[in-house]
Amino acid sequence: MLTWLKGLLQLLLLYTVWKMGSGQLHYSVLEESQHGAFVGRIAQDLGLEVSELVPRMFRMLSKGEKDYFEVNLQNGILFVNSRIDREELCAKNADCVLHLEVIVEKPLRFFHVEVEIKDINDNAPVFPAREQILSIAEFITASGTRFPFKKAADSDIGTNALLTYKLSPNKHFILDSGNDEDESKFVVLLLKVPLDREESPVHHLVLTATDGGEPKLTGTVQLIINVLDVNDNPPVFNQSVYRVKLLENTASGSLVINLNATDLDEGINREISYCFTDSLDYVTKMFSINSDTGEIRVIGKLDYEESKLYELPIVAEDKGNSCLSGHCKVIIEVLDMNDNIPELSVNSLSVPLPEDSPPGTVVAIMRASDRDSGNNGQINCFLWPTGLPFKLESTFKNYYSLIVAAILDREQVAEYRMVVTVEDQGVPPLSSSLTLLVPISDINDNAPAFPQPSYTVFVKENNPPGAHIFTISASDPDIAENALITYWIDENLWPLSSYISVHSESGKLYALQSFDYEELKLLEFQVRAKDAGMPSLCGNTTIQVFVMDENDNAPVVSGSSEKNLILLVVPVLPGHIVGKIHALDADSGYNAWLSYELLEESHGPWTVAQYSGEVGTKYPLDESEASKTLGVLVLVKDHGKPQLSATATLSVSLMTSGQAIKTDVNLQRSSESFMPLVDSINIYLIIAICSVSSLFLLATLIYVALRCHCKAKESMVYGPGMATLVCASEVGSWSYSNRHSHILAGVSTEAGAKSDLMIFSPNIPVFADNGELINGVDVPPDSDKKVSAALGVLFST
Repeated sequence: MLTWLKGLLQLLLLYTVWKMGSGQLHYSVLEESQHGAFVGRIAQDLGLEVSELVPRMFRMLSKGEKDYFEVNLQNGILFVNSRIDREELCAKNADCVLHLEVIVEKPLRFFHVEVEIKDINDNAPVFPAREQILSIAEFITASGTRFPFKKAADSDIGTNALLTYKLSPNKHFILDSGNDEDESKFVVLLLKVPLDREESPVHHLVLTATDGGEPKLTGTVQLIINVLDVNDNPPVFNQSVYRVKLLENTASGSLVINLNATDLDEGINREISYCFTDSLDYVTKMFSINSDTGEIRVIGKLDYEESKLYELPIVAEDKGNSCLSGHCKVIIEVLDMNDNIPELSVNSLSVPLPEDSPPGTVVAIMRASDRDSGNNGQINCFLWPTGLPFKLESTFKNYYSLIVAAILDREQVAEYRMVVTVEDQGVPPLSSSLTLLVPISDINDNAPAFPQPSYTVFVKENNPPGAHIFTISASDPDIAENALITYWIDENLWPLSSYISVHSESGKLYALQSFDYEELKLLEFQVRAKDAGMPSLCGNTTIQVFVMDENDNAPVVSGSSEKNLILLVVPVLPGHIVGKIHALDADSGYNAWLSYELLEESHGPWTVAQYSGEVGTKYPLDESEASKTLGVLVLVKDHGKPQLSATATLSVSLMTSGQAIKTDVNLQRSSESFMPLVDSINIYLIIAICSVSSLFLLATLIYVALRCHCKAKESMVYGPGMATLVCASEVGSWSYSNRHSHILAGVSTEAGAKSDLMIFSPNIPVFADNGELINGVDVPPDSDKKVSAALGVLFST
């Protein structure tokens, strides 16, 4: 009961010291404690709740091969799991400590626990043999002569191994206990009264060794004293203790020391033989002694980490009939060399590491160790390569944490490969390395992005419904679902569901209906891209869809349903303008650029201007051809692909001057009643002529500007890019049309026909014969000549 109370007080004392000191847990327990014996409330001492031990994956690691301790996860108590023999674990070492490592997760924490194994007096003193025999010469051996004997050994330590000796009662011998230079007990048998072989040739004594433990344990040995005659001088060493220092890498066969004992006798009584007093295995495996010369040499491999000190008890015996002996002790101190490479192990590694892990996040816990001592066992730990967003921090002694030191970005670096190196401070230094691979896991921190902020798409009119017109694609540097993109059209500004649709996965744009250039020329909308991350991120781009004109409208001639009758008074000179054909085309550009020509069967005396539609005479007409009605059949064609056309019929009646007078008399009567109207028409005509002149000057300036502008402008093509103006030719498209036109001038001919000249603004691209754009511009070979001719007509009017 007293022993348990002492142990409990020691535990309380160690706990108080730990609370005031290092921050690590320190417990102590007596060896040979029963299974289940209480060690400490480890959960409470670590500041952990018992209820969180299992959820936080509380676990304990021991450095040895056996699990001497266990933790009850129900109450957080550390208890003895298996039998502990301190002598088996630590031999004669004064400090016997078992190191435990405790790890909890969520968040990751690491603790170091030390359990000191306390010695109990469970080993009795043991002598190397049951009997020890001494031979002592009678009378020659003087009173006070000392006879060393083989002492007892106790596997315990401290007070439990502190031995006292007691000799059975006799009148010749007493025990002499004294301290030698290294303060270790050295017990000898002291002769108090000289021996008399004739009185008693043999003396039997009992030597008892008692330790200082509770309860006390004892061991005994029988001392047999043989009384001899003659040889009365024992060998003598010049020192009782010899001290030698050896490096742990001392080669086998190296000389340790050369002992020399002297004997004052002569002859065989002074010849000396050397040997070890105790033939212990750990001594005889490492050292040898020459029995004749006293040389001690190394025969094994010294290792500072296994044993730092060797004690060699030496006896020197003479070869007399009753041999005498002298004793000494050689203490060999082994010096440490830097012969152990530092070791590095990973106790915990948390991977993959989320890219949004804040600085200070613990990635790994590592333990470094070196079996050497002093500077040879001092360790430095560093990380390579430098410049990584990680750093090493020392936690406990020789424990290091790898933590995040800077912001991570998986899109820049998806994984980090680093080398952790430990190096001691020996000369030369030794080192070892460990490679760590830390993959970075993705978070949704990047929105989908389009290569361009806007796209321009050209679609020919009359496209089939459901036609694929364009494909958009957004990119997302994230991975997995964070980079899974879906597309949709933003209809906030204008509902487009009946015109355009986008495939949510492929990004393909489809025209849901057939476009008509004459009704719709431009669709502008936004397409959005959204990833599948949590939360999802979006990006957008603007799409401009231009509808391109096709030649799907034929020219329409005004009044083509009935014949136009013109009265012409002969004679008529060549080149006389008879009238003008009015034709319109609902298309635009080249598709609405009209040209006029006579059909072969109606050539006769007539000509028609190719682009103005003015009908004139080819040769003179005289009175011989009067009273004739001639027909003019004109073909009107556009410049589209395929080309579309229409026909117009003009009837011309020829009459003489007399016939014309009768007609004029009738017309005069009508004109007198309508004279005010004619004056009014003249006023309007003057205003129109002035306006046409101004418009002509403006058209001329626009013509020059377009000549320069069209050369500098880029062509509008099918594909990405901003919308730009494109000229159909170097001077624009000239045509009769009812759309996008401006009337520049209008003059009546002699027969009352009206001549109109129209000019078009530059339009969208036109196509060559093979249907392809020619640099965005399709210019007819004689465009300049045609424009000059048109301008000539304007001047003539």
